[in-house]
Amino acid sequence: MTNNYIHPTPGLPGRLLARLANSRRIATARRAVFSRLPFLTLESDVRDVVYLTWMMDAADAQAMVPVGVRLWQRNGLTPFSILTYRHGHFGPALAGPARRLMPSPLQSNWRFYLEEPGKVYFVRNIMDSALHALGTRMFSDILPTHLPGRFVHAREGEGYFTSIEPGAGSAPLLEARTRANSQRVLPPDLAGAFANWDEAVAFLACQHMAVIEVPGLGRMVESAISLPIPLDEALPLVAESVNCPMAGAGAGTPFCFAVPRVRFRVLSESLAAS
Repeated sequence: MTNNYIHPTPGLPGRLLARLANSRRIATARRAVFSRLPFLTLESDVRDVVYLTWMMDAADAQAMVPVGVRLWQRNGLTPFSILTYRHGHFGPALAGPARRLMPSPLQSNWRFYLEEPGKVYFVRNIMDSALHALGTRMFSDILPTHLPGRFVHAREGEGYFTSIEPGAGSAPLLEARTRANSQRVLPPDLAGAFANWDEAVAFLACQHMAVIEVPGLGRMVESAISLPIPLDEALPLVAESVNCPMAGAGAGTPFCFAVPRVRFRVLSESLAAS
């Protein structure tokens, strides 16, 4: 599945930005420099994290990742998750209190889960800031980010509304409206894979390594992350309406829950051995 960047608005400026975002020469030069420098740990006080998860046909999902990537599956199904959230001053941890001056963009991360415990494979990453979308592409391999034409993620009473509209660009389409739900019950497709609600949430939320294939290299890049989800604070949600073509034709209602806040850290990024 290609992750090339297309700008959401047509025209010469958009084409120039796309060339920068997709430039393999820039990526090669950056790797040559950054491989000799210590990794700059990034930190964010993330809030309003909403998880949407579908159990997809494992064969269909396997076709969306590179050959050799082994997805976790049960009963011929594998989880496909989207988590969308608001950053809280995303920037270098060493900035200390000055990190409060950093921006707080919206982000939506779309991923599959690997057989190796705690690892996820990124298939899409979306941010509402052109600076962050282009910056993550030019200065990192792990987040080939897409910029949508419109991105909304906000609380609505006791629920959330999320809308990602691609415009003319490469961001995927998503529209989801959820509301609070007092029942911690798994839908039938997840009940066949997990013993209970708590086990499903722990599996879907508690990850420590992100993986993606680097275009043109035929190698994986790995990023260690710290995402200490307070499972006792996870809130069950129910989807009132969802439109997500990437989840597949005939995708049913996703399993939903929210995490009000969590401290997120990016600890490292490195190319896997060839």
